[in-house]
Amino acid sequence: MNVRPATAADAAALADLGTRSFVAKFGHMYTATDLANFLAESHSEAKIAKEIADPDMRVMLAEADGQLLGFCKLVMACGWPEHARGQRVIELKQLYTDPDATGRGIGAGLMDWALATARDHAADEVQLSVWSGNDGAQKFYARYGFDKVADIHFMVGEQRDEEFLFARLLG
Repeated sequence: MNVRPATAADAAALADLGTRSFVAKFGHMYTATDLANFLAESHSEAKIAKEIADPDMRVMLAEADGQLLGFCKLVMACGWPEHARGQRVIELKQLYTDPDATGRGIGAGLMDWALATARDHAADEVQLSVWSGNDGAQKFYARYGFDKVADIHFMVGEQRDEEFLFARLLG
């Protein structure tokens, strides 16, 4: 597996993988309208291109044999300042893997990159949100030292999803 920074040329592939991954895991939870609007806002090629170009974001890809297997996005700012325990907090925005490629160490490789990048930028805490019903993701994050610090929510159209804010202090 190769891990590399995303470029503008990767926007379409990232939009496709983000859409497929979200729909595979969560698509059944929403009305067709809410899902379509959310995907158009959050996983469009234009949105991804903007994120790749944003100097306050880092987007890393995992590939093998020319195939995109996963990605991770870091926002170099605090997502939930009201829950911050550190002084220089960043947000792990998304860590997605191809639904057909789970269990191959892709998430681990991307998480290792995210934590190393956070330390390189002198962050002392990393925050992330995870759906309250996503036990697998919660266990994955716990293996990396993340703990639940708050109950939060995430809107997909008219639907309010109960989420957990997980965070890890770096030291």
